[in-house]
Amino acid sequence: MANPDLFQALTKRTLQIVSASGLPYFHFTEKEQQGTTFGERFSNAIEAIYEKGYENIITVGNDSPQLKTSHILEAEQQLQLGKTVLGPTLDGGFYLMGLHNSNFDPHLFKKLPWQRFGLLNKISNLIASYDSHLFRLPVLQDIDNKEDVKTLLNFSKTVAASILKILQELFKPSFRITLKNVRICQSNFTSLYFNKGSPVLMQFS
Repeated sequence: MANPDLFQALTKRTLQIVSASGLPYFHFTEKEQQGTTFGERFSNAIEAIYEKGYENIITVGNDSPQLKTSHILEAEQQLQLGKTVLGPTLDGGFYLMGLHNSNFDPHLFKKLPWQRFGLLNKISNLIASYDSHLFRLPVLQDIDNKEDVKTLLNFSKTVAASILKILQELFKPSFRITLKNVRICQSNFTSLYFNKGSPVLMQFS
Protein backbone atom coordinates (compact mmCIF):
# COMPACT_ATOMS: atom_id res chain seq x y z
CA MET A 1 0.00 0.00 0.00
CA ALA A 2 1.07 3.62 -0.44
CA ASN A 3 3.07 5.30 2.30
CA PRO A 4 0.60 7.61 4.11
CA ASP A 5 3.40 9.75 5.58
CA LEU A 6 4.81 10.43 2.12
CA PHE A 7 1.38 11.15 0.66
CA GLN A 8 0.52 13.60 3.44
CA ALA A 9 3.91 15.30 3.26
CA LEU A 10 3.67 15.70 -0.51
CA THR A 11 0.15 17.10 -0.27
CA LYS A 12 1.09 19.52 2.51
CA ARG A 13 4.15 20.73 0.59
CA THR A 14 2.16 21.20 -2.62
CA LEU A 15 -0.51 23.21 -0.83
CA GLN A 16 2.18 25.45 0.66
CA ILE A 17 3.62 26.08 -2.80
CA VAL A 18 0.19 26.78 -4.24
CA SER A 19 -0.68 29.14 -1.38
CA ALA A 20 2.57 31.05 -1.85
CA SER A 21 1.57 31.86 -5.45
CA GLY A 22 -1.18 34.15 -4.17
CA LEU A 23 -3.74 32.51 -6.45
CA PRO A 24 -6.96 31.16 -4.97
CA TYR A 25 -7.38 27.39 -5.32
CA PHE A 26 -9.51 24.26 -5.08
CA HIS A 27 -8.15 21.05 -3.61
CA PHE A 28 -9.94 18.01 -5.01
CA THR A 29 -9.50 15.11 -2.60
CA GLU A 30 -10.88 11.63 -3.24
CA LYS A 31 -14.16 12.71 -1.60
CA GLU A 32 -14.72 15.49 -4.12
CA GLN A 33 -13.75 13.50 -7.22
CA GLN A 34 -16.38 12.01 -9.51
CA GLY A 35 -15.77 9.21 -12.02
CA THR A 36 -14.41 5.68 -12.17
CA THR A 37 -11.14 6.29 -14.06
CA PHE A 38 -8.42 8.85 -13.45
CA GLY A 39 -9.26 10.53 -16.77
CA GLU A 40 -12.90 10.88 -15.79
CA ARG A 41 -12.12 12.23 -12.33
CA PHE A 42 -9.55 14.69 -13.67
CA SER A 43 -11.74 15.93 -16.54
CA ASN A 44 -14.84 16.20 -14.34
CA ALA A 45 -12.92 18.30 -11.82
CA ILE A 46 -11.75 20.69 -14.54
CA GLU A 47 -15.24 20.91 -16.01
CA ALA A 48 -16.71 21.68 -12.59
CA ILE A 49 -14.46 24.74 -12.25
CA TYR A 50 -15.19 26.01 -15.74
CA GLU A 51 -18.90 25.72 -14.99
CA LYS A 52 -18.37 28.25 -12.20
CA GLY A 53 -17.43 30.82 -14.82
CA TYR A 54 -13.63 30.68 -14.77
CA GLU A 55 -11.76 30.85 -18.05
CA ASN A 56 -8.24 29.69 -17.10
CA ILE A 57 -7.21 26.80 -14.87
CA ILE A 58 -3.79 25.65 -13.66
CA THR A 59 -3.70 22.04 -12.47
CA VAL A 60 -0.82 20.63 -10.44
CA GLY A 61 -0.09 17.28 -8.85
CA ASN A 62 1.21 16.40 -5.40
CA ASP A 63 3.64 13.82 -6.75
CA SER A 64 6.31 16.27 -7.95
CA PRO A 65 8.54 17.24 -4.98
CA GLN A 66 10.58 19.55 -7.25
CA LEU A 67 7.58 21.78 -7.98
CA LYS A 68 8.17 25.45 -7.12
CA THR A 69 5.92 28.47 -6.80
CA SER A 70 7.86 30.01 -9.68
CA HIS A 71 6.55 27.26 -11.98
CA ILE A 72 2.99 28.24 -11.11
CA LEU A 73 3.62 31.95 -11.56
CA GLU A 74 5.27 31.33 -14.94
CA ALA A 75 2.25 29.27 -15.98
CA GLU A 76 -0.06 32.10 -14.94
CA GLN A 77 1.93 34.60 -17.00
CA GLN A 78 1.91 32.40 -20.10
CA LEU A 79 -1.81 31.75 -19.76
CA GLN A 80 -2.45 35.48 -19.69
CA LEU A 81 -0.55 35.67 -22.99
CA GLY A 82 -3.01 33.18 -24.49
CA LYS A 83 -0.77 30.11 -24.38
CA THR A 84 -1.43 26.61 -23.10
CA VAL A 85 1.12 25.44 -20.53
CA LEU A 86 2.50 21.99 -19.76
CA GLY A 87 5.11 21.02 -17.17
CA PRO A 88 6.56 17.71 -18.47
CA THR A 89 7.73 14.83 -16.28
CA LEU A 90 10.51 12.40 -17.10
CA ASP A 91 8.05 9.52 -17.56
CA GLY A 92 6.17 11.19 -20.40
CA GLY A 93 3.39 12.75 -18.34
CA PHE A 94 3.04 16.21 -16.82
CA TYR A 95 3.03 17.77 -13.35
CA LEU A 96 1.27 21.00 -14.34
CA MET A 97 -1.18 22.07 -16.99
CA GLY A 98 -2.42 25.58 -17.70
CA LEU A 99 -5.51 25.54 -19.89
CA HIS A 100 -8.05 28.01 -21.24
CA ASN A 101 -11.69 26.97 -21.36
CA SER A 102 -11.75 27.24 -25.17
CA ASN A 103 -9.14 24.46 -25.39
CA PHE A 104 -10.94 22.00 -23.15
CA ASP A 105 -13.12 19.21 -24.55
CA PRO A 106 -14.11 16.90 -21.67
CA HIS A 107 -14.96 14.01 -23.99
CA LEU A 108 -11.56 14.09 -25.71
CA PHE A 109 -9.71 14.58 -22.42
CA LYS A 110 -11.32 11.52 -20.90
CA LYS A 111 -10.04 9.41 -23.81
CA LEU A 112 -6.39 10.41 -23.34
CA PRO A 113 -3.97 7.68 -22.10
CA TRP A 114 -3.89 8.92 -18.52
CA GLN A 115 -1.18 7.51 -16.24
CA ARG A 116 0.52 5.89 -19.23
CA PHE A 117 3.75 6.64 -21.06
CA GLY A 118 3.14 8.95 -24.01
CA LEU A 119 0.48 11.10 -22.35
CA LEU A 120 2.49 14.26 -22.90
CA ASN A 121 2.72 13.67 -26.66
CA LYS A 122 -0.97 12.87 -26.94
CA ILE A 123 -2.11 15.95 -25.07
CA SER A 124 0.41 18.12 -26.95
CA ASN A 125 -1.10 16.93 -30.23
CA LEU A 126 -4.59 17.63 -28.93
CA ILE A 127 -3.60 21.17 -27.98
CA ALA A 128 -1.99 21.68 -31.39
CA SER A 129 -5.28 20.70 -33.03
CA TYR A 130 -6.87 23.69 -31.29
CA ASP A 131 -4.25 25.93 -32.92
CA SER A 132 -3.04 26.97 -29.46
CA HIS A 133 0.60 27.83 -28.79
CA LEU A 134 2.15 25.45 -26.26
CA PHE A 135 4.60 26.68 -23.63
CA ARG A 136 6.65 24.04 -21.80
CA LEU A 137 8.01 24.45 -18.30
CA PRO A 138 11.19 22.65 -17.14
CA VAL A 139 11.04 18.86 -16.95
CA LEU A 140 10.65 17.50 -13.39
CA GLN A 141 10.71 14.06 -11.78
CA ASP A 142 7.44 12.83 -10.31
CA ILE A 143 6.89 9.84 -8.02
CA ASP A 144 5.11 6.80 -9.38
CA ASN A 145 7.29 4.03 -7.94
CA LYS A 146 10.37 3.34 -5.85
CA GLU A 147 12.73 3.81 -8.80
CA ASP A 148 11.45 7.38 -9.11
CA VAL A 149 12.30 7.93 -5.46
CA LYS A 150 15.82 6.64 -6.08
CA THR A 151 16.23 9.06 -8.98
CA LEU A 152 15.04 11.98 -6.86
CA LEU A 153 17.60 11.21 -4.18
CA ASN A 154 20.28 12.04 -6.76
CA PHE A 155 18.86 15.57 -6.86
CA SER A 156 18.37 16.05 -3.13
CA LYS A 157 19.06 19.79 -3.27
CA THR A 158 15.87 20.27 -5.31
CA VAL A 159 13.67 18.50 -2.74
CA ALA A 160 12.34 19.99 0.50
CA ALA A 161 14.03 18.60 3.63
CA SER A 162 10.74 17.27 5.04
CA ILE A 163 10.10 15.26 1.88
CA LEU A 164 13.70 14.18 1.50
CA LYS A 165 13.75 12.62 4.97
CA ILE A 166 10.76 10.40 4.14
CA LEU A 167 12.22 9.42 0.77
CA GLN A 168 15.47 8.38 2.40
CA GLU A 169 13.54 6.19 4.85
CA LEU A 170 12.23 4.16 1.92
CA PHE A 171 15.71 2.81 1.23
CA LYS A 172 16.57 1.67 4.72
CA PRO A 173 16.99 -2.15 4.88
CA SER A 174 14.26 -2.48 7.50
CA PHE A 175 11.74 -0.51 5.48
CA ARG A 176 9.81 -2.41 2.81
CA ILE A 177 7.09 -0.68 0.80
CA THR A 178 5.62 -0.51 -2.68
CA LEU A 179 4.56 2.92 -3.78
CA LYS A 180 1.37 3.39 -5.71
CA ASN A 181 0.74 6.30 -8.01
CA VAL A 182 0.20 9.36 -5.84
CA ARG A 183 -0.68 11.75 -8.62
CA ILE A 184 -2.79 14.72 -7.63
CA CYS A 185 -4.61 17.46 -9.39
CA GLN A 186 -4.89 20.61 -7.45
CA SER A 187 -7.87 22.82 -8.05
CA ASN A 188 -7.89 26.32 -6.75
CA PHE A 189 -10.98 28.41 -6.14
CA THR A 190 -11.06 32.15 -6.54
CA SER A 191 -12.78 34.39 -4.02
CA LEU A 192 -15.89 36.41 -4.89
CA TYR A 193 -13.66 39.40 -5.57
CA PHE A 194 -11.20 37.57 -7.81
CA ASN A 195 -11.14 38.21 -11.55
CA LYS A 196 -12.65 35.13 -13.15
CA GLY A 197 -10.53 35.68 -16.25
CA SER A 198 -7.42 34.94 -14.21
CA PRO A 199 -6.10 31.41 -13.66
CA VAL A 200 -7.62 29.24 -10.99
CA LEU A 201 -5.29 26.69 -9.39
CA MET A 202 -6.62 23.17 -9.10
CA GLN A 203 -5.05 20.39 -7.06
CA PHE A 204 -6.28 16.85 -7.56
CA SER A 205 -5.47 14.07 -5.08
